[in-house]
Parts: sequence; structure tokens; C-alpha cells
Amino acid sequence: MAGIIVIVAYRPKPGRDKELLEIVRNRVPTLHKEGLVTDRVPVIMRAKDGTIIEVSEWKSHEAIEEAHQNPRVLAMWDKFFALCDCVPLKEVPEAETMFAGFEPIEE
Repeated sequence: MAGIIVIVAYRPKPGRDKELLEIVRNRVPTLHKEGLVTDRVPVIMRAKDGTIIEVSEWKSHEAIEEAHQNPRVLAMWDKFFALCDCVPLKEVPEAETMFAGFEPIEE
């Protein structure tokens, strides 16, 4: 069964860039420990405005729903919302171009 590929745009709050990047790097490993995502390695990149983009794969729609009930995941998300705002991908300027290009962030 195929998973669900998601693209998330995290716009860091002022001065929170480094903290945000650290938690983004730990997001998929945390979800993997909870059995919610696949083994696909996430792709993490940065837009020119500093927004961090992450592409990852959930196991299923059910796994996404389970995450909304998981106390460890909810605690992680609380940390995210202290560090950033999740914005629609269309709000990232590069998304307006035919071939959106971003700065790769090394694992």
C-alpha cells in the first residue's frame, strides 16, 4: 500500500531558525518511532525567505489521524508552533515558478 507524500512549509519566527531546523530534522524520526511514517528519507530544503520546506511520507491517512491522538506527537507539534508558522506552499515565492528551486539542507 502506498503512503501519503506531504510537503510542509515551516516559516520560522524571528530568531528561531536554528531551533526550528533542529526540530524539523527530528520530526520524521519521532514519527517513525511511533509507527506513523514510512522508511522514506525526508527531503529538507530552505526557501530564499528562510522558510524550511520538508517532503516526507506518512504510512496512510489513518496514520495521520492517529498522530492527532498521540501525546508524543502532540507535544512535538506544540514545540513546532512555538518556533514557526506552517504556511501554505503557495505562500513561498519559489512555488510560483515552473521549476521551484530551493537550497538543500544536508542531513
